[in-house]
Amino acid sequence: MNKEDGIVNPVKGRNPPALNPVALMVCSKTDINCLCGLINHKEDNFRELHLSRLYPLKGIFPHFSMTGPFIGAPYAIMLFEALVAWGVKKVLFYGWCGAVSDSVRIGDIIVASSAFVDEGTSVHYGYNESVEKGIVYPSALLKDKVKTALIETGISFKEGPVWSTDAIYRETSEKVGYFREMGVLAVEMELSAVFTAARFRNIEAAGLLVVSDEISTMKWRPGFRETRFRESRIAACEALIKICQIL
Repeated sequence: MNKEDGIVNPVKGRNPPALNPVALMVCSKTDINCLCGLINHKEDNFRELHLSRLYPLKGIFPHFSMTGPFIGAPYAIMLFEALVAWGVKKVLFYGWCGAVSDSVRIGDIIVASSAFVDEGTSVHYGYNESVEKGIVYPSALLKDKVKTALIETGISFKEGPVWSTDAIYRETSEKVGYFREMGVLAVEMELSAVFTAARFRNIEAAGLLVVSDEISTMKWRPGFRETRFRESRIAACEALIKICQIL
């Protein structure tokens, strides 16, 4: 696939921000606020990027830039393309997920080893289901650096495949059972598209997730208000800052 065959292509624009080569893509505004607090950056000091916020952080915390919040693969890749056009070379994705495996619980931290494609964006970035058998992968080097940083920080985590879907209200018992049989740990909405687009644009990408709810029993168990979920989110944010410093 020709990378320049689109009629509309991502461009720097007239006043491009000066971004660091490492960027955090953060799904939740709550986590963005947490990260801003940890690096003493004012939450209202940002530049608008589509419907999201962009925090260049130049001169304040020089190791990375940050954008979010967002939801869904198409919109995530709109943000991703802007970051790449502005010079980003490594992307760390941070979001929440629902447990599919009964070995995963609310508050667990997951490093995605791969992602099953059940969203519609990846096919436009060179994903071929018949060749790739439904699975796309992060940068092995970046993923290993994330794991090393978590280990050195003393944060326990699980590593395994995730399932990326466009339709959170169509996570049926049949689908959950199928992906659980395939070894999937959790479900979310964007990672497979991020991994596919990163490969297409020759960018390194890896994903870190915190389990916010469970569907492994075929019944929904939300955990958004649980203490362990809140503590894991803070730990993940602290780890992400350290990871960005060493990249």
